[in-house]
Amino acid sequence: MGAEKMQKILTGVLAGAVFLALIPCLAAQQGIAAEENTAISTTQWHGEFFTREDVIKYTSYWHGARFPDGRPKVPDDILDRMKNVTLEEAWATLRAAGFEHQYEDGWYVIHPNQVLVGRALTSTWMPGRPDIQKEIEAQGKRDHRIGGTNAWPVDMLQPRDVYVSDHFRLKVDGPSIGDNVGNAIYARTGNGIVYNGAVRDINGLEALPNFTSFVRYYDPSHHFGMLVAGGRLLNSTMVSINGPTRIGHVLVMPGDVVLGRNGGVIFIPPQLAERVVQYSERTHLEDMFGHLRLREKKYTAGQIDGRWTPAIEQDYHNWLRKNEDHLPVPKSTVEEILKGEKPSN
Repeated sequence: MGAEKMQKILTGVLAGAVFLALIPCLAAQQGIAAEENTAISTTQWHGEFFTREDVIKYTSYWHGARFPDGRPKVPDDILDRMKNVTLEEAWATLRAAGFEHQYEDGWYVIHPNQVLVGRALTSTWMPGRPDIQKEIEAQGKRDHRIGGTNAWPVDMLQPRDVYVSDHFRLKVDGPSIGDNVGNAIYARTGNGIVYNGAVRDINGLEALPNFTSFVRYYDPSHHFGMLVAGGRLLNSTMVSINGPTRIGHVLVMPGDVVLGRNGGVIFIPPQLAERVVQYSERTHLEDMFGHLRLREKKYTAGQIDGRWTPAIEQDYHNWLRKNEDHLPVPKSTVEEILKGEKPSN
């Protein structure tokens, strides 16, 4: 099959995937990527997978550091502080910024009492198609990929990443992640996953202490994602790595900050991560002060719930000055409040 004909087939497949019509034409980029950054020469695939340039193009609002694959690299400090953010606080900040569809629930949660925070690396599956699968596997061999396609994005994961994958909610014969792949993910990231499909080997996954994960189902079967038995058993084909993917109602981009807790997951565009954290920290401080004064019966509920008077504002600022070395937020946050500075955009 000629290269041009194969490109047309792959382009047609991707055009049918939700949100993957953003993917540019299928020009081979492996040589360019190798010249620009040899560190990703064995993990950057071309064709229907996003290139470094593609990722940068569609995450252009981020102006900070990036991984070699192009993903935004939100600082570790922001990720640490994000663990204290509630879903309501994140949702309010994103909605105010015009992002209305960033939250998804209805999950089976591994370690439900823990919080998942990390940077997204994405993949997308579609129903299996042997002719497309054949070309993908052949390209994988040329690119020195190891193992099945379900392992390919795992090899790209970095510390504190969250593997975010859409497996179109496939349950029976759907799990592409069990305890082997799960251990590999955990070893590379120290994190869990957000997986729009089923996992298997649930006991092995639950044995990983911080593999906090949000998946659709548990099922003891396993998927058929390779060309065995002439392709007759093939039921899913991975068509995208490190590109936009759909998780329920959300369009997730590589580099989004994942916040999973209390049964739900919210996906935060990287350029808004610091704003989310700042809003949350200010809200926590105001709640601490307000609850304290309510217990002391210094103010009524109406006074605390409503717009604060200048006298209450002054009392709040005095409380911040007195306790700024002992509050559960960075001292810089307290200083910004005292200076009257607003959270950065």
